[in-house]
Amino acid sequence: MVERLDDPEAVVDRILALKGHDLRVALPLGLGKPVDLINALTRRAVADPAISLQIFTALTLERPEPGSDMEKRFLEPALDRLFGHYPPLDYARMQHEGSLPANIRVSEFFFQAPNWTGVAHAQQNYISANYTHALDVLLSRRPNLVMQLLAAEDDALSLSCNTDITADLLARRRAGDADFAFIAMVHPELPFMPGSGKVAIEEIDLLVDETAPGHDLFSVVKQPVSLEDQAIGLHVSRLVRDGGTLQIGIGQVGDALANALILRHRGEINAIWRDCPFRRSGTFAETGPFENGLYGVTEMLVDGLLALFEEGIITREAQGALIHAGFFLDSRDFYARLSALPREKRAQISMMPVSFTNSLYGDETARRAARRDARFVNSAMMVTALGAVVSDGTEDGQVVSGVGGQFNFVEQAFALDGARAVITLPATRESGGEVTSNIVWSYGHVTIPRHLRDIVVTQYGIADLRGRSDAQVIAALIAIADARFQPMLEREAKEAGKLPQDYRIPEHARANTPERLESWLFAHAQKLPAFPFGTDFTLVERRLLPALSALKSASARRRDLVGLLWHGMRSHPVEGEDAALRRMGLDAPWGLRERLSALALRAALRRTHRRYAALFAPG
Repeated sequence: MVERLDDPEAVVDRILALKGHDLRVALPLGLGKPVDLINALTRRAVADPAISLQIFTALTLERPEPGSDMEKRFLEPALDRLFGHYPPLDYARMQHEGSLPANIRVSEFFFQAPNWTGVAHAQQNYISANYTHALDVLLSRRPNLVMQLLAAEDDALSLSCNTDITADLLARRRAGDADFAFIAMVHPELPFMPGSGKVAIEEIDLLVDETAPGHDLFSVVKQPVSLEDQAIGLHVSRLVRDGGTLQIGIGQVGDALANALILRHRGEINAIWRDCPFRRSGTFAETGPFENGLYGVTEMLVDGLLALFEEGIITREAQGALIHAGFFLDSRDFYARLSALPREKRAQISMMPVSFTNSLYGDETARRAARRDARFVNSAMMVTALGAVVSDGTEDGQVVSGVGGQFNFVEQAFALDGARAVITLPATRESGGEVTSNIVWSYGHVTIPRHLRDIVVTQYGIADLRGRSDAQVIAALIAIADARFQPMLEREAKEAGKLPQDYRIPEHARANTPERLESWLFAHAQKLPAFPFGTDFTLVERRLLPALSALKSASARRRDLVGLLWHGMRSHPVEGEDAALRRMGLDAPWGLRERLSALALRAALRRTHRRYAALFAPG
């Protein structure tokens, strides 16, 4: 019989009685961490240096800590509504503070970006591993304790959001290859996922019963889909074949792509394409509806895939399901929609270990047959002009996120007939008021080496790099770079002897500008909403988002800030301006500092209103 307790402190007492003071704890990635239990265990280890506590995990979730006055005014009144009542994990808080005692060590193989840059303990104990190798790394540490949230339906239990590694861990224990206590805690808001994620009660050593959860599920706040991401989604939609296979990574590009595929299925995308000012490759011209449907196989079940499932686009069954996924982490609306699906529909989404989703090993013949015409779509930070991809870290060794499963899917793309790995990124980024190119000549760190270069997509188009020479790759990437940085890339390539001296930037590519992008997409803003699948932000908050971003950018340089303030004094009020000032507590400013803040915010609202009014409209 499973042992049942209802108090976290009593659970810790029982753990120490069962396993002694040398604790090697495995916690699931992301959502499935039982926060109350691990915090109780961490507190006990802090109080008793005789306890050795080693934690192996990934994607420790944290609500943002607002820094500037404007961030505090925007976030603090809405943290619980946006992110859920989700308490901080004590081990994470102490790492940020630099107060983690010597008897506690935390190792992660994937970070919540960019929370851990500059945090010494986290950076020093980070383990670089492909997602499919994380299980082997964990087993080498001989975990003696696995702790996880579960979902319940009637008398059945499910791993729900985290089959990714736990399912294989439990299988290894059944086979006698691992020895650990499995401690589970049911969370009533977790969607019950039938199938391979089901857990027999006999597999649980200690079940924590609580009449009410100690915390909400972490809710990921959807960020607005930018114009650049909308364009990227539209371009990638031309790569996806009817009857094929789709994987989408985390981020706004996934929402943009899913929205574009829905427009394509409804026959509403061709009008957008007719107005596209950027050259489109005839090789990638998939624009028809999905008569045969798609099959989804992905490490992370994202909202975009769920929306395609709900829309009737993911309808091709393969190996017993329409979607196979390793884990999920999203918004409270996403969790509610999953839970509300009839059980037979939910069963078509099969949660599996990443050894299945991210790999062809095992029943390789069946997996190859299922994953036909696969498109594996993932985001990057930068791409070098020779086709190497930078996705997880900086050249000085700081880890921003982690390799995760990106390499796994690129590797699959080269192993499967008809498959392609699609790397997406905006052509530029802005930091400190300065715009720089995301296509660079070289960089001191790479995630995907150049010999695995395949397809790269920016807002300006598609670069097909597979099997091309270095000169052809450079030319293709220059053609989708921002026009402001093309001459620099051309010069560097020629100086390195990698481009012919008579090469010239194509005339069509010289018009790769933000202004041309805006002129294309503004005309179709009603079909390209900033939040294609809903948001927890209110309408007033949606109007504030681009204004706050513009204000932050301008504040990086005195000249820009003075210009913004001058614009505010000379321009006219816009719709929703007073409501936005009230939301920020700046409608009746007191003192010079608040008056200047109110003036700057009004100016930012007025400057961004025209550009974003349609994109941030209700709906």
